[in-house]
Amino acid sequence: MSETVLMIGAFDVKGEEYDFTRKLIEARGCRTLTMNIGVLGGTDLFPIDIDSAEVAKAGGGDINKLRRDKDRGAAMAAMSKGAAVLARKLHQEGRFEGAFGMGGSGGSSVISKAMRALPIGVPKVLVSTVAAGDTTVLTGIKDVTMIPSIVDVAGLNPISEKIYKEAAGAICGMVKMDYTPSMEAKPVITASMFGNTTECVNMCREALVGKGYEVLVFHATGTGGRTMEGLVDEGYVYAVLDITTTEWADEVCGGVFSAGPDRLSAPGRAGIPHLIVPGCVDMANFGPLATVPERYKDRLLYEWNPNVTLMRTNVEENVKMGRIFAQKANQAKGRVAFLLPLKGVSILDSQGDRFWWPEADQAMFEAIKKDLKPGIKVVELEANINDRAFADKAVEMLMDLMAQK
Repeated sequence: MSETVLMIGAFDVKGEEYDFTRKLIEARGCRTLTMNIGVLGGTDLFPIDIDSAEVAKAGGGDINKLRRDKDRGAAMAAMSKGAAVLARKLHQEGRFEGAFGMGGSGGSSVISKAMRALPIGVPKVLVSTVAAGDTTVLTGIKDVTMIPSIVDVAGLNPISEKIYKEAAGAICGMVKMDYTPSMEAKPVITASMFGNTTECVNMCREALVGKGYEVLVFHATGTGGRTMEGLVDEGYVYAVLDITTTEWADEVCGGVFSAGPDRLSAPGRAGIPHLIVPGCVDMANFGPLATVPERYKDRLLYEWNPNVTLMRTNVEENVKMGRIFAQKANQAKGRVAFLLPLKGVSILDSQGDRFWWPEADQAMFEAIKKDLKPGIKVVELEANINDRAFADKAVEMLMDLMAQK
């Protein structure tokens, strides 16, 4: 049976481009399933399987009203929601193996929302005029392959033809790939890591792999934390070893590596074992020294490298984080516990090093303990976060949480 590609696009204004690419995809032995997100109408160049009226309805709108009102914002909101709902439904029904789209900034916004509604591992190719710079607003935490359109997605020319052929070849190659796992599936544990906790996480990972688990490590740079928790939400993860929760320092202080206010929530929602360690909460991250906000100029700053400046968090910020951590744990549906390193939460927070400030660390620890509901285990260890004893204890506690799952 031929693999099917879901083609999502504004066929009212991009019909020629989609017809050209549709023929390329079908010439490569794939079938197409077409979804029109164009509010103004459709196209006579090829059959439309899911028309714009159906997309609008799935998004809570009415296509005729959207046309009458001529409110671009309202139309995009309805079509984005509808495309995501239908893409997810069609995939669950086994109607397609990969998704494809092309557009400018508006079309890319709608198409990418539909792609983000699909599981990781479903091929997704988006040819876009905005495939440059920070594209996380379009890709989110999903594996969306973006191809710069070079010229606008407006008609056919020698440049656009090459790009469309490249994109058609990409999606056809992806959907025809054999995705049979090459190794035995093992329970997945995710772990959060930073340069300042690498030693600890490596020791934990080695021990857990030896016990038969698959350990996926995520760099706590905002995107890393969101991606890790996105996998949790999608049901891929058995337990979370949250050694490095530094993204909350950036959320509190306005740093560049914030993962947003939902960080630490996904394991609790999923009800899976979650060991929380206040790793690297002694530091908020900024860009080059000149980019540090003026209000922080008198704080303890350290140029980690030419592109990253670290700021030592203070007592007030640590207390705030401690309360947040406790609140997140209190809301968890599953087993959760805390492991606190009394001799420093990072390399820089080692005795004698530049971020060593035990009073600030202790302020956070006390805030956690004060606000936690009864029954949530807290272990305080006379060790630095990167000591072997700490890593061993972290593995022991996570194993205990998993045994109680």
